[in-house]
Amino acid sequence: MLKFILPLVIACLSVTVSAQAETSTKAKPSIIALSPHIVEMLYDIGAGEQIIGTTSHADYPEQAKKIPVIGNYLRIQIEKVIALQPDLIIAWKSGNPSDDIARLQQLGFNIIYSQPSTFEDVAKEMRDFGQLTGHIEQAEKKAQQFLQQLSIIKKQYQHKSQVVGFYELWSRPLTTVAKGSWPQQFLNICGIDNPFKQVAVSYPQVNIEKVLQTPIQLIIQPLSVNQTERQGFNWQDWSVIPAVKNKQIIQPNADAMHRMTARSIEELKLLCAAIDDTRQWLLNNKTH
Repeated sequence: MLKFILPLVIACLSVTVSAQAETSTKAKPSIIALSPHIVEMLYDIGAGEQIIGTTSHADYPEQAKKIPVIGNYLRIQIEKVIALQPDLIIAWKSGNPSDDIARLQQLGFNIIYSQPSTFEDVAKEMRDFGQLTGHIEQAEKKAQQFLQQLSIIKKQYQHKSQVVGFYELWSRPLTTVAKGSWPQQFLNICGIDNPFKQVAVSYPQVNIEKVLQTPIQLIIQPLSVNQTERQGFNWQDWSVIPAVKNKQIIQPNADAMHRMTARSIEELKLLCAAIDDTRQWLLNNKTH
């Protein structure tokens, strides 16, 4: 009897293993990730090796630099996407050329959108990407860690006194942030009073005369390795500004701050600590 049952058991096991292998393959699709933050987030959850194409400036982590580039924020090279035949395209809803994305949809590609606007959205997208890529467990772990760190930082700084700060998003033309922008949540959590917070547009351009109307105590000037010669606005020409006079200018890592990924929470921690140094300096020197 055993000689009849044993082959049947082996056959059943073979079918089960085969089905599991097929499920595993299906759960890990090949991906084109159309922004640096999407690439970084996929690496965060363990899906980086599934990326077969991306856009310019996807340079973190280090291995991301080896991914073939198939476009930039102005244009996607459709023919390269067709040649790669990805199972999934993850596009940045507000950061990719809409006509190219529409064309890819017409061609039948499976397109998912990324559009995180808050820290909480980052955790949600981690979980969503985990489901899509077959990395549910690691994505959940990363999302929980991210939200736990966020909660700790919020509690640490929620009762701190406000510091009047100017956030330099870009130098030419001089551009800052307001409500609805990604960086404004950093300022809210760390205790920065942004004089331009209530401006109707999220990323307003301002002239120096507008800046001079408020006694700015701290200038936040994020710089990026992708920024030409890492140049920012030349604040040293404006010593009448208290922050310049008192040498209260900080230069966070723009890439870590402005990319909606797990790395942003580490930069939030560093930013709040730097702002707290200025807060303490102001208290010690009784100056405004």
